[in-house]
Amino acid sequence: MENDFDKIINREGTNSVKWDARKALFGSATALPMWVADMDFDHPDSIKQALHELIDHSILGYALPSDQLIKSIAEWQKSRHQMTISEENLLFAPGVVGALGVCVQALTLPKEGVMIHDPVYTPFSSIVEHNGRTLYRSPLFIENGQYKMDLQHIEEMFKTHSIKLFLLSNPHNPGGRVWSREELLELTALCVTYQVVLVSDEIHSDLVYSDSTIYSPVTLDDQYKEWVVTLHSATKTFNLAGTKLAFYIVYNEEIKNKLQFVQSQTEQGGVSTFGMTATEAAFSKSEGWQKALLTYLEENRQIVMDFFDKELPDVFYMKPESTYLFWFDASILNIDSKQLKQTFVDVGDIALNDGQSYGESSGQFMRLNFACPKSVLLDGLNRIKSVFESVR
Repeated sequence: MENDFDKIINREGTNSVKWDARKALFGSATALPMWVADMDFDHPDSIKQALHELIDHSILGYALPSDQLIKSIAEWQKSRHQMTISEENLLFAPGVVGALGVCVQALTLPKEGVMIHDPVYTPFSSIVEHNGRTLYRSPLFIENGQYKMDLQHIEEMFKTHSIKLFLLSNPHNPGGRVWSREELLELTALCVTYQVVLVSDEIHSDLVYSDSTIYSPVTLDDQYKEWVVTLHSATKTFNLAGTKLAFYIVYNEEIKNKLQFVQSQTEQGGVSTFGMTATEAAFSKSEGWQKALLTYLEENRQIVMDFFDKELPDVFYMKPESTYLFWFDASILNIDSKQLKQTFVDVGDIALNDGQSYGESSGQFMRLNFACPKSVLLDGLNRIKSVFESVR
């Protein structure tokens, strides 16, 4: 049945990173995997049908992005994100992380500065460092239970260092924060003033809950189009990571040419036929499924918060305004950050992401993925509870 998010799907033995890498990554083949941002839900019938038709009727050779694919992306971005784009504004990529790497290589020189928030999605830092650029971190601070940008610190760093690029997670991973319009206006204005290109990773921007509103920096002022590169993909919202397709939205012709040059150097412009087919079906035929998904995730979000409020009232957490990721502080366990992840495995037999991998400021946090059937979620929450009860 379409939209049966309570259905248990056995993913073991399917070469799933989430399920089949547990022994290698966590030391337990039975740990409940609630870590990597990968949902345990069946896909929309529209996407599966489109992929079946591709297999049945096509030779799987090299393929070009179709007019229908480009139209589906343009219409989705217009209706969801108030973004007007044409084919000339699009570049394709196998994934958003690879696209981040292309941006770093194309828009900075070795040793030049790239700024990120701390904490933030792990590849933001590794991509900068692996490409021989200088990494600058701007620590987020917590106010009213949510992360906020330290815009004063960002401006001071722009003034005193050779920073050419800012990588923004919008909305924020792992904290689930949806940045306010005011924060994004001020951040983007700073980038324009100090001639820093802003790369906005918006792969989670279609997973925003009903009590929040997402903004894309490029839409806030026409002048920002010259300084913002937006990265997006259907893969997170529709659980299509294995189909490998993302895209850049870029208005500045000079920036676009630089990105295309590095794509040609690294062969990072070719994309999967399966990704093109799945993305088109997602954006043009699967809106109903996406709405049902958000309803289910919002219910799961409430279950998680209610559980922590009742069963673990001393544990601080951030209410996710977006994503299906729950960010909680395990510092009351008084365990070294390097041992936290393994403690949850050893005591609760649950696999979570550890905060230390997201930045220097979040070593005591853990990240829980709640995109799973409710019965699995409740099992996971009780395992987490067992850790706090056993260790304290």
